[in-house]
Amino acid sequence: MSSTTSGTNATWRNWGGNVAARPAREVTPASVDELAEAVRRAAEDGLRVKAVGTGHSFTSIAATDGVLIRPQLLTGIRNIDRDNMTVTVEAGTPLKRLNLALAREGLSLTNMGDIMEQTVSGATSTGTHGTGRESASIAAQIKGLELVTADGSVLTCSEKGTEEERALFAAARIGLGALGIVTAITFAVEPVFLLTAREEPMPLDKVLADFDELWAENEHFEFYWFPHTGSTNTKRNNRSAGPREPVSRVSSWIEDEFLSNGVFQVAQWVGRAAPATIPTIARVSSKALSARTYTDIPYKVFTSPRRVRFVEMEYAVPREAVTETLRELKAMLDRSGLRISFPVEVRTAPADDITLSTASGRDSAYIAVHMVKGAPYQGYFTAAERIFTAHEGRPHWGKVHTRDAEYFAGVYPRFGEFTALRDRLDPDRLFQNDYLRRVLGS
Repeated sequence: MSSTTSGTNATWRNWGGNVAARPAREVTPASVDELAEAVRRAAEDGLRVKAVGTGHSFTSIAATDGVLIRPQLLTGIRNIDRDNMTVTVEAGTPLKRLNLALAREGLSLTNMGDIMEQTVSGATSTGTHGTGRESASIAAQIKGLELVTADGSVLTCSEKGTEEERALFAAARIGLGALGIVTAITFAVEPVFLLTAREEPMPLDKVLADFDELWAENEHFEFYWFPHTGSTNTKRNNRSAGPREPVSRVSSWIEDEFLSNGVFQVAQWVGRAAPATIPTIARVSSKALSARTYTDIPYKVFTSPRRVRFVEMEYAVPREAVTETLRELKAMLDRSGLRISFPVEVRTAPADDITLSTASGRDSAYIAVHMVKGAPYQGYFTAAERIFTAHEGRPHWGKVHTRDAEYFAGVYPRFGEFTALRDRLDPDRLFQNDYLRRVLGS
């Protein structure tokens, strides 16, 4: 199998439909050597380079008018090391395929986000995360990385290397595509385990009053608040001795497809056509999902299908600031006249040691706001962002925000470490695009 190159100048669009780009050419390398050659050729031709996964970022982090690298031929598991409990995968492997392959081997990641459509490199490079009291983002589970840098050389790094390699490892786990193109990732894995999920509606006031307890008592706690109501749907995931009691096929279809995707899609259409109906729809929606408990292997509990397309903004605030931030968000919505039909999602993560992780050096809570694809989201997101940034919030690198390098230098203590490493690895800015120019400076 060898790489394919096309110079069709076709338009590339992201999943949320809010970003488009026209690359000069697209390359689909079938090996690391071919990818390195594509990078060298782009440099010779004076073209910038970006790798793109499944386009699940809502920012233009993957957009380029130069060479677009598609990694779909770089997929699959390279190696399983049961002595060290690690698995090395090619960068273009979708999380969905990784989860299935690991389950077949009796293995699992410790934690994951709530969708698994993204490639492993796209998900980790932007800091994709789930929720966890002790277990952190997908990138925090990385033990080693391989990447092609701007001069076409292949670098590997891990936490065990030289001081230089350790600095690269700290930065490249969430590298934003700025340091090189990731070609393989080594993850820590563990024997597959069971999680019991308990989902139940709970009044927002109670969730906010008891938030610290709910966080402390559960390995993975998250909730969704329905704007214009005092209602939430909470989800607690904890390890279980079993037995495995998955959601029945009928119940799964009713809850996860019919209500969470089908009825929800119709509610979004009605809400767009007649915004005045949104508070009523929200009250009905918040009551539609009933309490349920089920036990299954991790990826079947952590992840769920997302068929309603949307645009999203998410900020990490210090965990101790989450209830105050949410109260301010609710007060803003109550007085704004905005009509919001999409729930607000709240999750947590422990502090980690990754240079540009949204949880770098601090225990964090994530607050995510959404609007259905095509709806005018700017007014809502701008008002929400004002609240998040007042609490020194850090935006998810792959979700809508308006922050720049000056702001990030203030909220990331190690921001200068990252930009210095980038100066060394990519002095000519081969991997630059408009988004990186804004968030990292030129």
